[in-house]
Amino acid sequence: MSASSLVTRFAPSPTGFLHLGNARTALLSYLAARKTGGRFILRIEDTDEARSTDAFMQALYEDLHWLGLDWDEGPDVGGAHAPYRQQLRGDIYQHWLEKLDAAKLTYPCFCTPAELNIARKRQLAAGKPPRYPGTCRDLTPEQISERISQGQAAALRFRVPSGEIVEFEDVVHGAQRFNTDDIGDFIIRRTDGSTAFFFSNALDDSLMGVTLVLRGDDHMTNTPRQILILNALSLPVPRYAHVALLMGMDGAPLSKRHGALGLRDLRERGYLPSAVRNHLVRLGHSCVTDGWLDHSAMLKDFDLQRLGRAAAKFDDAQLLHWQKEAAAHLSVEEFSTWTAAQLPTGLDESKLMPFLAAIRHNVAFPQDAAQWVKVVFGSHLELDPDAQAAVKAAGPEFFASAASVLARGAADFKQAVREIGQTTGKKGPGLFMPLRAALTGVTHGPELAPLLTLIPDAEIERRLSSAQQLASV
Repeated sequence: MSASSLVTRFAPSPTGFLHLGNARTALLSYLAARKTGGRFILRIEDTDEARSTDAFMQALYEDLHWLGLDWDEGPDVGGAHAPYRQQLRGDIYQHWLEKLDAAKLTYPCFCTPAELNIARKRQLAAGKPPRYPGTCRDLTPEQISERISQGQAAALRFRVPSGEIVEFEDVVHGAQRFNTDDIGDFIIRRTDGSTAFFFSNALDDSLMGVTLVLRGDDHMTNTPRQILILNALSLPVPRYAHVALLMGMDGAPLSKRHGALGLRDLRERGYLPSAVRNHLVRLGHSCVTDGWLDHSAMLKDFDLQRLGRAAAKFDDAQLLHWQKEAAAHLSVEEFSTWTAAQLPTGLDESKLMPFLAAIRHNVAFPQDAAQWVKVVFGSHLELDPDAQAAVKAAGPEFFASAASVLARGAADFKQAVREIGQTTGKKGPGLFMPLRAALTGVTHGPELAPLLTLIPDAEIERRLSSAQQLASV
């Protein structure tokens, strides 16, 4: 690795399936590392043992691999900074907590949630920002011993120095300044003995050699607390890049009410990982290229300096656009595999390949192929309302003429259409629309000629006859 190489990480909690906001953070962190020839670390933050499960952790692995991400260090691949699950790093945390304690930078806090809530309400009522009032900050050793002997549970707080300014240069938002008098002493170890995010997250980043922490800008106010801890321990402080949060198109924070917004939901709906990547990389990051980005092009296009400050809006329509692009960029073999579950079993190769070639630009999801399987290989065609209207508007004579021309076997479909037009006096949409409606059941879709080469002549004749009958009603 060169001096300019970045070490980034993705540190999810295995308490549920991966949502799109976290998936975007993982993708951007991955690109930042790969762009510079650096390292990408996966760390599992599972200190919330009540909600963290191995099942969700395995799901995280699967979803990240599906998205096309790999990592250089992590719980499943090991690495120089193992272990990569916070549940297994208790001894490491204890070592550094003792260092803070030896420096008299921590103290036990016996305040109950109810007492803290009352203090918070009082501060808000007085127009002050809520922060810990320091109730237990100056307890004497005797008072501490007495409370412990009474069985009172104690959290551990970090003693924030007064009258100082914490400064850092955020990659996205520029220079940041925080007054320590506005922060208040914060918990670094909970009453159950587990370490809090402020402490374990910052410590792991530094000890694992992370040089860039890329995360949502809702973490911005956490950063000065973490810098204080790392400075107190004389540990390296990484750079920070706080990216805009994802919003729905209505401007509200992205949530389940906006639709299926988990990565696994999109997988189950048939989205391709390359489509999701192309959409996510453009959310809060300006790409130079408007068109399709494959893996190498995405790495080339990615630039930390083009991460935006404004809230990024997740757009279903844009995702669908990239889904269509992704399907169009599949190879013939990939497209065949992708749609295999929808295709007729035992279909001869001489029919399969022309069929796939004919429909591929009209298939956004695997299940879309099922409609064209019915059109080409089925014998019970149903016309949708628009198709029925087009058939009735054309009239029965139109389909009688069409059947007669096609029965004579014109040299090719275009020649047959010209003859039908000359015979019926129809042209443009008035010629093509009713033909498509009668032969495919819909008024839009793939080019008609390749489809008709795959439909038996007797079936074409039957469909035109049915259309004639419908137009006569």
